[in-house]
Amino acid sequence: MLIEVMKSKIHRVKITQAELHYVGSITLDEDLMEAADIVENEKVQIVNINNGERLETYVIKGERGSGDVCLNGPAARLAQVGDIIIIISYALINKSEGKTHQPTVIFPDNHNKLL
Repeated sequence: MLIEVMKSKIHRVKITQAELHYVGSITLDEDLMEAADIVENEKVQIVNINNGERLETYVIKGERGSGDVCLNGPAARLAQVGDIIIIISYALINKSEGKTHQPTVIFPDNHNKLL
């Protein structure tokens, strides 16, 4: 039996940009993606701490070291620049592996940089 578990989490990053007229997705600094073990096009859940909105989208690789966290397309209506969000990815694993699975969790600073 497979179960869905949290694979990784980027805890409390700040939205730096919102681009409504874009195909869709979230653009993330490549440093954040790498540290959180998230790959381009991976499905993620976005949780907005400021307004309680939750959405699912996919990741686009942003410029390394930029601190970019940009919501694109319709998702841009669910957050404003400066909002604090949590980004969560999930994975399907065997239930027995779930008992020992440890997700990757990162805690960037107030400028979306790794500590």
